[in-house]
Amino acid sequence: MKYKRILLKLSGEALSGNQGHGVSEEILDTLSSEVRELNQKAVEVAIVIGGGNIHRGVAGATKGMDRTTSDHMGMLATVINSLALQDSLERKGVKTRVLTAIEMKEIAEPYIRRRAMRHLEKGRVVIFAAGTGNPYFTTDTAAALRANEIDADVILKATKVNGVYDMDPVTNKDAKKYDTISYITAINKGLKVMDSTALSLCMDNDIDIIVFNVFERGNIMKVIMGEKLGTRITKNI
Repeated sequence: MKYKRILLKLSGEALSGNQGHGVSEEILDTLSSEVRELNQKAVEVAIVIGGGNIHRGVAGATKGMDRTTSDHMGMLATVINSLALQDSLERKGVKTRVLTAIEMKEIAEPYIRRRAMRHLEKGRVVIFAAGTGNPYFTTDTAAALRANEIDADVILKATKVNGVYDMDPVTNKDAKKYDTISYITAINKGLKVMDSTALSLCMDNDIDIIVFNVFERGNIMKVIMGEKLGTRITKNI
């Protein structure tokens, strides 16, 4: 295994599948099966999930909602997704813990870095919910923050496309895919991989991001094994 400890970033939209909203049981089952394979190979797995399949903070704010209130709703949406994934994993026999940045002790553990590290060392999958606990920060930033806090080897950014392109590959057939790109180039070109705060945090702390298509079965394991899939975002190329 090329990586011992990873941070897997999933979008909320990815959980909805083709239905466009809510949580798809089929997608949950597929993702949890792949995470179980990693767990069985003794890879320490931490996960951050977005909430866009239920509510997006920025989207709510653009429609007149108070931004802080809308962001708090988005954080709660990530908790719903995290609990759904936890349930799916535990039905497959994978010990899983949800740690939230906003305290809600009745349903999840509060986020404490040392506790998260201990869970990982014991072979439990850790799901970080509620973002950073602060409005105006995305789950991309939460993923970058948590990855650095737990000393993850890499961030795996799971998407619906097979990497980073200079243009939207869905609407532009001439879009060029990058195999490797530097953080500063991604920021300067405004490539919508992760927000600039998340990219800057990873660049400053020298942690790579690999962007790949999570819907192709086995891709997560292939990346862990060191196969060149998707796009690597790194400090120096």
